[in-house]
Amino acid sequence: MAYLAPSEFVAKMIDAGEAKVFMSTRDTLIRAFMAGAILALAAAFAITINVQTGQPLAGAILFPVGFCLLYLLGFDLLTGVMTLVPLALIDKRPGVTMAGLWRNWSLVFAGNFGGAFTVAVMMAIIFTFGFDTEPNKVGVAIGHIGEGRTVGYAAHGAAGMLTLFIRGVLCNWMVSTGVVAAMMSTSVSGKVIAMWMPIMLFFYMGFEHSIVNMFLFPSGLLLGGNFSIMDYLLWNEIPTVVGNLVGGIAFVGLTLYSTHYKTAATRPVGGRLAPAE
Repeated sequence: MAYLAPSEFVAKMIDAGEAKVFMSTRDTLIRAFMAGAILALAAAFAITINVQTGQPLAGAILFPVGFCLLYLLGFDLLTGVMTLVPLALIDKRPGVTMAGLWRNWSLVFAGNFGGAFTVAVMMAIIFTFGFDTEPNKVGVAIGHIGEGRTVGYAAHGAAGMLTLFIRGVLCNWMVSTGVVAAMMSTSVSGKVIAMWMPIMLFFYMGFEHSIVNMFLFPSGLLLGGNFSIMDYLLWNEIPTVVGNLVGGIAFVGLTLYSTHYKTAATRPVGGRLAPAE
């Protein structure tokens, strides 16, 4: 695959973050809505595979198809803009401000939720035959996921909250690595191959992704899951968003920016400077 060196794709990351700050409200919302919807469909697809085959690895292997599609189509997830937009601010791009950053994050959050919730309602209709019957096996499984990853964390108190936060951090460490990996190549096949592994890893390991959860938990509530909207917000969505933010910017955005874009001076050895890379 056509490969870009780190110094080249990190510059593309900053450019992409800058472009998102200046994107119109209409385009930002449409792209975020579609990203949330496609990722939700991929999650429904993967869970269906898990239930029907009894093999969680099979669902994890195929889940990245949704992530690859939405990024190739130019749609935006909150987890991606959390990593890219701050780099444009840190690099002091003209016109990029904290207000612009929060505006972008808020619009993408709203758009992602709108898309994921729309798919949640559609899939709940399918799982219950238009709410005329009890949920099928896949619907029941989604309801139990919602319980285990809300009140299940709450049952462990502070330890549960810490676990939830760390799963959010690790999730966006992997997801943002997938976003960046797509920038390493200029070919479609190269982008897909580079994105697939980190996305498969996060899904199989059960890490917490704020946008996937915008589908799972509203779906669980619609399908009779034994938890409340407040359980969802306090014991999943809000801590997951914070964990995703920390994972994306601390372990992907800042590390790549600081070592490949703002590289430190080379270390003199024996009176000589090391040759430039």
